[in-house]
Amino acid sequence: MTRKGRTKEESPFEPGLIPAPGELLVWRDGRHFDRWQDLPCTLCGRPTPMRSHSGEPVHKACAESWLSAHPVEARRGRFASDLQPKPKGDGDHA
Repeated sequence: MTRKGRTKEESPFEPGLIPAPGELLVWRDGRHFDRWQDLPCTLCGRPTPMRSHSGEPVHKACAESWLSAHPVEARRGRFASDLQPKPKGDGDHA
């Protein structure tokens, strides 16, 4: 039985939507936070415990600024929000 190996290009967990320029990222998943090690942010160089979906060390604020400054490149999905949980039930409440 073979085991699927993760390649460098694969995300540690699946990203959701890419926010429009000026909108905030929704990073509620605990996997965005490395409680063991701060690494230099790839955008500003200051230490951060935050990680993107691909594991890239980056401050959330730096990622949001980058998305606003690079709207065309942002569509490639370097930084994205978390997947939104599906609503429970039929979504029709009184």
